[in-house]
Order: sequence, then C-alpha cells, then structure tokens
Amino acid sequence: QAYPNPFNPTTTLSFAIPVESDVHLSVYNMQGREVSTLIDGNMDAGYHTLTWNAKDVPSGMYLVKVQAGNNVETQKLMLLK
Repeated sequence: QAYPNPFNPTTTLSFAIPVESDVHLSVYNMQGREVSTLIDGNMDAGYHTLTWNAKDVPSGMYLVKVQAGNNVETQKLMLLK
C-alpha cells in the first residue's frame, strides 16, 4: 500500500512479508522502464515501511512492484507535481 496516493513528491510504501526472504522492490514507469530500486536483499518476516522520494522523476503514473520469494504484488502510483 502507498499513502498518500496521488503524491508529491514523497509517498510511504507499506508491505508485509510472511517469512524471511529475498525482497526486490522497484518502481517502473508506464513504458516498463525501472526508475528506482528501493530494496534488493534479504529481509525478515513482518511489516515494513519505506518512503520513496520521487523528486527526480516527472509527473505521471508509476507501478511499484514488490517481489518476495514467489510472491509478486504491484500497485499503481500517481505522482502530481
């Protein structure tokens, strides 16, 4: 989950991991290009939050993708500047 959404220029991303696993959390533009990698490594099970500061990317729609083990989730984000 992202809050707030739409946002300018920061949003807080929250997610839960059921078991310790390798986590990859990235943000993509609508053309499928990765614009930011926020997490790439092993994380403990539990609830986690982080903040994405999008000051260096243009306004528009983005996809945040969280991959933990075999689980993958995506969410749309709207950046309004």
